[in-house]
Amino acid sequence: MSKLVVGDGLLGSEIIKQTGWDYVSRKKNNKDCWGLLPIILADKADTIINCIANTDTYSNDRDSMVDVNFKFIVELVNELNLESKKIIHISTDYLYTYSKEDVTENDVPVHCENWYGYTKLLADGYVQNFSDNYLLCRMTHKPNPFPYDKAWTNQVGNFDYVNKQVERIVKLINKNVTGIVNVGGEKNTMFELAKKTNKNVKPIQSTEQIPRNVTMNINKMKELLK
Repeated sequence: MSKLVVGDGLLGSEIIKQTGWDYVSRKKNNKDCWGLLPIILADKADTIINCIANTDTYSNDRDSMVDVNFKFIVELVNELNLESKKIIHISTDYLYTYSKEDVTENDVPVHCENWYGYTKLLADGYVQNFSDNYLLCRMTHKPNPFPYDKAWTNQVGNFDYVNKQVERIVKLINKNVTGIVNVGGEKNTMFELAKKTNKNVKPIQSTEQIPRNVTMNINKMKELLK
């Protein structure tokens, strides 16, 4: 299979670095995601790895989140179906955040209580229900080394560094895996992850809006990667 990476942010750049696969991006092609769409469809690659998203997690810019994280995915899936191409879609572990009690009509209707998580959930649902051929990876990836001075001790998940996550994703892609796969390392706190590459990082408590538990069952991934 021939592959095309869409996006050259932290994750996309690492995929390109590890594989040498061709890519398009907003920076490289000087176009927004909609301007990239005809370029993607004109490419001969039969597997499209979408790494474009609005990841400003707690932004209240609903329209931008919906446009990039959902509407673009709907159009991309529909067009790739017509071309019999596979989509590799990168999602987030935030979808596994705790539910909120006593919700009102004005609350964001997804567990993590932000438009980022909501629009990613919408996109996940569309990919799962309407794509003819897909791999959907739910995950978190961090820069290596950990670049921040402080890290949360009370947030736990299957966090790992971007290079490790890309190694897993590339193996799944090369094995032609389909469906939804939770991608990550063993359960740890963000502080424990940070200490592996930044010995000077300081422990702090997260703010109230940050989900404390985004742990995932990664047994399916482990079995697939044997």
